[in-house]
Amino acid sequence: MSIPPEALQKLVQEIETRAIAAQQQINIVKAQITGKQRELRLLELTSNEIGQIPKDTNVYEGVGKMFVASPITNVNKRLSTETGELKTDITNLEKKLHYLETTHKNSKSHIEQIFKTGGKS
Repeated sequence: MSIPPEALQKLVQEIETRAIAAQQQINIVKAQITGKQRELRLLELTSNEIGQIPKDTNVYEGVGKMFVASPITNVNKRLSTETGELKTDITNLEKKLHYLETTHKNSKSHIEQIFKTGGKS
């Protein structure tokens, strides 16, 4: 039993559209992961620098166009909270990337399989 050429062409186009969309999403997710990793590195460097200064030193955080004095403990707490959130975000983005890469790979293999069989079931 063979599939009519019109139906085969429509099927290939749908699979190809999915593959292209997955590839675009892969690029977006990779860029997001890179950005989150950069932010994480910045937070780690900031935390290391704050860890090296005496505990009684005045620390200021930027709020808009102002700077506000904050205790070092509050700054460390905020940095660790943000670090945890970023690590969670990166983990979730990596899972999404794996899913998209699998989708893309499967779409390509389906197209190859259709061409190998010549549209016959």
